[in-house]
Amino acid sequence: MTTQTLSAPEVYQGQFGEFTITQSDRTGVIIYRAGLMIAALSFAIGSALVLFNNHPTNFAVLTPLFACFTLALGVSLLTIHIYMAILHRFLQVFWAIGSIASVGLAFSNSEPLAVTIYNHPFTLFGVGFTFVALTGIYFKEAFCFNRLETKVLTFTVPLLLLGHLLGILPIQLEQVLLGIWAVLFLVFALRKTVQAIPADIGDKSVFTYLKQQRSQQV
Repeated sequence: MTTQTLSAPEVYQGQFGEFTITQSDRTGVIIYRAGLMIAALSFAIGSALVLFNNHPTNFAVLTPLFACFTLALGVSLLTIHIYMAILHRFLQVFWAIGSIASVGLAFSNSEPLAVTIYNHPFTLFGVGFTFVALTGIYFKEAFCFNRLETKVLTFTVPLLLLGHLLGILPIQLEQVLLGIWAVLFLVFALRKTVQAIPADIGDKSVFTYLKQQRSQQV
């Protein structure tokens, strides 16, 4: 047995044929998970400041934390593996809309971004698209891996945001939902770090098949 044989990549049997996982595939998954972890940590720190140290001087810190969260989420959306290309593009477009709206609000108001969003719920019609994209990731992970935390988050995030937008949730319930969101987001990101990398890459033969189908249609 030669050294070349020993170092040959493992061949997987997919739905539409065999495929191998490259180092580039693995790097993409690591970047995806790192983005999720940074986003989760940024969100958790910001949520903790709001829930446990709700002092006006802390509000200014929330804006850079939100920027870090948004950028990390964007990186994850670039490297996530989703079979449906149109869904992947929609999530990226939603993230872009939310990011543009956030930048616009941050530069057009003297008060911190978090305060603007909280005091003016209608701003969620713009900024909220960022969280729609995030919820899309939760839904994808819940569907693919049957994770309890992402199942709960898929419903918790829209409930909190729509409830605040419509003004129908008491402040105490909003705080509870925010706490649940922050904790479960961290749990989700931490569990991803110990998941086998090939699971996040998925069946590459499906991606190849779908790409061929699109090429034939064109």
